Amino acid sequence: MYNLFVAVLAYLIGSVSFAVIVSAFMGLDDPRSYGSGNPGATNVLRSGNRKAAILTLIGDAFKGWLAVWLVVQFGPRYGLGDAAVALAAIAVFLGHLYPVFFRFKGGKGVATAAGVLLAVNPVLGIATLATWLIVAFFTRYSSLAALAAAVFAPLYYVFMFGPRIVALAILAMSVLLFWRHRGNIAKLIAGKESRIGEKKAVGAGK
Repeated sequence: MYNLFVAVLAYLIGSVSFAVIVSAFMGLDDPRSYGSGNPGATNVLRSGNRKAAILTLIGDAFKGWLAVWLVVQFGPRYGLGDAAVALAAIAVFLGHLYPVFFRFKGGKGVATAAGVLLAVNPVLGIATLATWLIVAFFTRYSSLAALAAAVFAPLYYVFMFGPRIVALAILAMSVLLFWRHRGNIAKLIAGKESRIGEKKAVGAGK
């Protein structure tokens, strides 16, 4: 019963799309209507409003962190362990990808995954974020940085904690992240992928 509650609560938390909410609050275009059409911080940045992009990034990361932190913090008193942590991680991530509040059309999950990893273990989260930052700094491709981080995140976890069930959840998130970035992968191969900070192209990416 508790595991079901964890899954539902985490999914609902993940379903809150900060890209859409922040953009609406700040009077910006719906991020699903321009650029890549993805309701995430990178696409919001294409609006030219850095503050909105930062708020989106923080919000999406926070919800991933919150869903897992609640289980880590309060789960043991209800007999919840690693399995519940893994369940919360997957559920909040799926909520972001397929939000019930926004017709199941969500983002690609990079910031939310980062929040999840920070809640699982701060060192794990920082190591994965460092990987993203290094690749993004040298290539200016957010998608390539995300893919590199997705590859290394489960490896970092196994190296630090061993092959536990949470590692399977992180691996599942990595696979889903690759799936959500399949269009970006094709653009990277074709040399047509947008770089970080490029302005929006209205109607593009639909």
